[in-house]
Formats: sequence, C-alpha cells, structure tokens
Amino acid sequence: MGDHATDILDTISTRKAQGEPFALATVVRTVAATAAKAGAKAVILPDGTMSEGWIGGGCARAAVLKAAREALADGKPRLLSVQPPDALQDQGIPADEERGGVRFAKNMCPSEGSMDIFIEPVLPRPQIVICGGSPVAVAIADLGRRIGFDVTVCAPAAEQAAFGEVERRIEGYALPVMEAGARFVVVSTQGRGDEAALQAALAVDADYVAFVGSRKKADALKTALAQLGVAPERLAMLKAPAGLDLGAITPEEIAVSIIAEIVAGRRGRQRREIRAT
Repeated sequence: MGDHATDILDTISTRKAQGEPFALATVVRTVAATAAKAGAKAVILPDGTMSEGWIGGGCARAAVLKAAREALADGKPRLLSVQPPDALQDQGIPADEERGGVRFAKNMCPSEGSMDIFIEPVLPRPQIVICGGSPVAVAIADLGRRIGFDVTVCAPAAEQAAFGEVERRIEGYALPVMEAGARFVVVSTQGRGDEAALQAALAVDADYVAFVGSRKKADALKTALAQLGVAPERLAMLKAPAGLDLGAITPEEIAVSIIAEIVAGRRGRQRREIRAT
C-alpha cells in the first residue's frame, strides 16, 4: 500500500512538473463498499484513461470518468456520491442529479455499497509569453509572475539580461506551436524584430496575441505579414494596440493595461464555458 501511494504521488508530481493536465480522484468515504477504501486515489487523463491508481473497479468508473472530464473542462472540482439504486430512490434523488454541490450516481455493482469521491482538476498554470525585451515587456513579466502566471521570455540573447526571474527563456522567437493550458502572447519588440516576432506569435495556438505599439504601426505590419503569406484568420486574431484603454503612459501602466485585458478575457471565457455546460 505504501509503495502504491508513493507511485501515485510520483505520477502526480511528474505530471505537474511537466505541465500536463489531469484530474485526481480521491475516495473520501465508503459505506459497505468492500472494493474501495477511503484514501484510495486515481489519476485520470483528459482522454478519459486512468493512468495510475485505483478507486474500486467498474462500479463507479463511468461516473468518475464523466465527472473528471467535466472538471477538466471547467476547472472546478466535483464531489460525487455513488449509491445503490434503492438508496437513491429512498432519498428521492434521480441518478446524475446535483444537489448542494454533490453529484449523485448509481452504483452499478451488486455489492450495494456507497462511496463518495472528490475529483479535483490539476491544470497547468496559465502562461504569458513575451516576445521582445522592451521596458514594457520587462514590466509585463514582473507583474504577470506576481499574479500567478508562468512567464516565458522570447528575445535575442542580448535582451534576456533585462528580465528578472522567469519560468522559461527562449533565445529568439521559436515559440512551441502547441502547449497545454492557456497561453497569452504579447509582442513588445519596440522596433527590433517586430515582423519576425509577430510572424512567430501568429503561427502558434494561443488564447490571445497582442502587439504593443500604435494602431498605424500594427496596420503596416499586418500588411507586410499578409504579403509574407500569414493567413487572414491569423491576422484577425491580433489585438493591436495591446491592452485596455486606461490612458496608460509609463511602461508599468501599459503592463497593467495588458495584464488587465488578459485577466478579463481569461475569466470571461471561463464564465461563458461554465454557463454553457
């Protein structure tokens, strides 16, 4: 039992370190359920597979996997109560109904036991990717880390020294095309490699791509990028100028306006997704 617990903790630690999303299911209570014990854990991947651990065979498997998929979709934990059909009937609770924050499901096994399972999504931290080493870029990196974003800095080697502690540094603008978790890209190159940085930023999957600069300059760059073959739908993703209109002037104020726009977009999307489910 000790080895098994260590194995699953190793799996959780490794997946978290690699930024891979998963759900952690923990049995918190059992009544007359011989197969599962309180404290049993399982790691469930986004594709619905159970990669590590065990929480009691097939009796609750379908309900747990469904709840795990939902938790990974909206980022919210679930408390699932799996009970025999007659126990649910006695309480007047239809299967798959939610009451007081608890989702109820039928136990499909003859053991007639009940078990409560807490399902927690473990998602990678949202990431801000900053292209360029301008004073605005440095201010965004500092503020972004303080409020809980992982920060990746993409800039030529000579510009990297301007930044303090960040999670990752990439020399130049070779951004990874796909990554787990939300990704917000800000191009703040201040005339040094604008075109190359924007082309790289618009080639990746991101929740937000913004350019720090005037509308006139952004329009000229969009025209140049279109001539280089950047697709119109990619160019339409570009937010320029970056940030909410706060009347910002200093690099720090501009950084606040951009972070505020990222937070507003991120939280607003989460609320829309939750309402849609």
